[in-house]
Amino acid sequence: MSRVYNFSAGPAVLPEEVLREAAEEMLDYRGTGMSVMEMSHRSKAFEEIITTAEQDLRDLMNIPDNYRVLFLQGGASQQFAMIPMNLMKNRVADYIVTGQWAKKAAKEAEKYGKVNRIASSEDKTFSYIPDCSDLPVSEDADYVYICENNTIYGTKFKELPNTKGKTLVADVSSCFLSEPVDVTKYGIIYGGVQKNIGPAGVVIVIIREDLITEDVLPGTPTMLTYKTHADAKSLYNTPPAYGIYICGKVFQWIKKQGGLEAMKERNEKKAKVLYDYLDQSRLFKGTVVAKDRSLMNVPFVTGDADLDAKFVKEAKAAGLENLKGHRTVGGMRASIYNAMPYEGVVALVDFMKKFEEENL
Repeated sequence: MSRVYNFSAGPAVLPEEVLREAAEEMLDYRGTGMSVMEMSHRSKAFEEIITTAEQDLRDLMNIPDNYRVLFLQGGASQQFAMIPMNLMKNRVADYIVTGQWAKKAAKEAEKYGKVNRIASSEDKTFSYIPDCSDLPVSEDADYVYICENNTIYGTKFKELPNTKGKTLVADVSSCFLSEPVDVTKYGIIYGGVQKNIGPAGVVIVIIREDLITEDVLPGTPTMLTYKTHADAKSLYNTPPAYGIYICGKVFQWIKKQGGLEAMKERNEKKAKVLYDYLDQSRLFKGTVVAKDRSLMNVPFVTGDADLDAKFVKEAKAAGLENLKGHRTVGGMRASIYNAMPYEGVVALVDFMKKFEEENL
């Protein structure tokens, strides 16, 4: 069986080179006589894996020394609670709601304090990013929260919101390491790794040191306190060791490709192939306002649910997997993360052209 082109939104395609390397080391990691899955997280071999992974991520993102990198569990969804528990000193936070995940995060934060939804694009099924240049940021807000790339709806903040001096917290799950980023603009930048970096089960949190304190909301569990994990260098309890090991390999793969500048260039080139076709197609159309389009997730529709279903079915038969759109948008969605080769996008567009000819 040859490998398919996997357009899944997450867990998602990983670089083949990384998978092959992991396969070679599966039974014996570098002469240890055991798999990384089997080794103690306190062992010298694993300490080297996690230390190297952190350093490679710091190199890739130019993470300043006053930011800590935490490899945690619970996915991005657990951060929806962890963030307010650790940051909501005044019990007030501002949320910009541009999709399902920001909406869920805002709802979760309401358990801990007052949540002001200072901008939203829900009025048009989250098909655009609202103007965030002059928002009614609350004077007593502890932070302003965004989901930077919206996996389901295919939108991306091209400019960060003007938070008027307030700490910016961003969920970057589906655009993590897809382009260069200025970490200093954020208080916390975090993401689940299962879209662009590794297997499901790890969430990476990059957090400014002044936000790591013992002064958390009463009743915050030890495991949900950033300080617990920062003090223990992500080894307070058994971490998702194998997932971290794969993330480390992906960091090295990105370095080999030329870093985040090269990734951005590749991702723009891939996305252009698909968006250019959608813009001139007579059958398919993109669902996102052009200026807010994501490079990672591309939703599109035919306007006919039966035809959409037919497309997904025939695409699967042609080796183009996981193209069904999210139930809230319908239609199709192609997630074209870092590891999706250019050829995969070309194959998709060729198939779409053929389908268009046969079904118009």
